[in-house]
Amino acid sequence: MIPELAEAKTAIESKSNGRKPAIGVVLGSGLGAFADRLEDAVKIPYTGIPGFRPTSVPGHAGQLMIGSLRGKTLAVLQGRSHIYEGCTAAEVAFPIRALAAIGVKTLMTTCAAGGINSQLRVGSLMAIEDHINFTGENPLIGFNSHEGEAVKFLDMTQAYSSRLLEKLTVASDKLKLGLRRGVYMAVTGPNYETPSETKAMAWLGADAIGMSVVPEVLVARHLGMEVAGMAVITNLAAGIGGRRLSHDEVLETTRKISENFNKLLEEFVASL
Repeated sequence: MIPELAEAKTAIESKSNGRKPAIGVVLGSGLGAFADRLEDAVKIPYTGIPGFRPTSVPGHAGQLMIGSLRGKTLAVLQGRSHIYEGCTAAEVAFPIRALAAIGVKTLMTTCAAGGINSQLRVGSLMAIEDHINFTGENPLIGFNSHEGEAVKFLDMTQAYSSRLLEKLTVASDKLKLGLRRGVYMAVTGPNYETPSETKAMAWLGADAIGMSVVPEVLVARHLGMEVAGMAVITNLAAGIGGRRLSHDEVLETTRKISENFNKLLEEFVASL
């Protein structure tokens, strides 16, 4: 994968018109419209970048966009691949390695998630303040011995930057959006959780559940990036809302909440 990383860096830089983004954003299911706010953006399909897996899930456009927003240059991953699509955790997180290779130092990763905490409602925005990796996968396996890697045993005491969390909170307060904070639990999917699993996850301390984010954060922190995370609560976890769960519901909720999500993310970027 390391030779592919050099090829990915070359492919991206050859199409970025000389722009050097220091901020990276990952847009989760149904949240891709934020990228439309970029000015003078270039679009690079994942299929044109070595090492990037094409996306196969509705709501994930599968392209890297590099452009400007509020005086900052951003690299925006419009969609992601997932472990449940048959990818390894290392393949899922490879785009984060590519962002680091082109100079990205700050990462905001976003996702759709199911709400477990009773304070979270459908449409709530939740800043991720910590996570629980319940996937059984780790993208750092096999990479610790490579020359140039930052550390062998990564400290995750503060996976999500308290400095960035405060900036996100201030941005939310300015816009009066009522941002919540919580712990995100990652599972592989593709099935949704059972009601009994929801109870177990709550007991373990999870406020929301999803099928992404964590592999990206592990690699980003390993490479020295400062990380923030935000989840859109698109449904209540199984056994809480009394409804059957579906990806259509996820996409419908992200469509309804997208304006608030986009405004908050833009205000956050402006504060960096």
